[in-house]
Amino acid sequence: MELEFSDEQQELRSTARSFLEQECPITLVRSVVENGAPADELWSQMVELGWPALTVPVAYDGLGLGFVELAVLVEELGRVVAPGPFLATVTQFVPAVRHGGTAEQQARFLAPVAAGDATGTLAVGGDLTARPTEGGWAIRGTVRHVIDGDQADEVALAARLDEGWGLFVVPGSAVRATPEAGLDQSRRLATLELDDVVVDDGRALGVPGGAENALDRAVEEAIAALALEMVGTCQSIFDVALDHARNRQQFGVAIGSFQAIKHKFADMLVALERARATAYFAAATVAEEDERRPLAVAMAKATAGDAQRLIAEEGIQVMGGIGYTWEHDMHLYVKRAKSGDALLGTAAHHRARVARLIGLG
Repeated sequence: MELEFSDEQQELRSTARSFLEQECPITLVRSVVENGAPADELWSQMVELGWPALTVPVAYDGLGLGFVELAVLVEELGRVVAPGPFLATVTQFVPAVRHGGTAEQQARFLAPVAAGDATGTLAVGGDLTARPTEGGWAIRGTVRHVIDGDQADEVALAARLDEGWGLFVVPGSAVRATPEAGLDQSRRLATLELDDVVVDDGRALGVPGGAENALDRAVEEAIAALALEMVGTCQSIFDVALDHARNRQQFGVAIGSFQAIKHKFADMLVALERARATAYFAAATVAEEDERRPLAVAMAKATAGDAQRLIAEEGIQVMGGIGYTWEHDMHLYVKRAKSGDALLGTAAHHRARVARLIGLG
């Protein structure tokens, strides 16, 4: 398994970081949180760069790059707490269609994403059921905590059939979406309700009732990407706290010179690097179709959750009183990291999954 970044991947990281530092400053995030300002301009610029097309196959007008390239980009987005539809569209909706859809369905739903003409999301974990009806399928039920659920053009959702599971693509306009008051106000979450919403057969991805494998793979990609975003955000928490420790004077010296503060940063750095290494190993297993993929993804999310818990706590402690204030930017990073841990399974959930996968459950 290749665990070194190629020159092209390093260039992608450098380009993404330079772009995001200029076009997605923390002032933009604060504007979204405080004023509800849209991030449409940032998304338009991402479209111009071809980012929505990153993992869409070339046959459907995409760039056809792999999951490691996506991982590099997502980590950089996490660093700046980027708002907008990228995570839901590219790391959730696209994998669901790519793994579950036929060639015709991939062309139908992925080409508009690659062109920047459509956004999407993935809804899993609710009580959705589907039954056959004349000319298609009727879907009903509720699913909570759907990222961009009230804004996405298309929603890929998992629904239980009489036998097995089905993956369906439902127009966003066909569902009743209620925005949720989440901890991280830079990321929109919604509860989706469907009351016998009817979709045609062409919106049932693959073979209805046989979507378990496609669903598992799509969710694993979404979880791995979320873990990598959390790593990027934790890096920024670390950097903000470190900058403060280098500049804050106490008793005539920088507080970073105190042994107790050094110990905090040592612990944070170990947790951060462990989370990053685990997350990129998971990305490599996804990219290379390695059989360790389910275990690696669960470990990545658990380790990222553990890292954010330590780094968020110690980062705020290092900041002192100012770390708790609305005026300082620290809370924007902490809230993004905390919400990432809660989505798609907490660290505790994934530790339990690791135990089951290695035969201890």
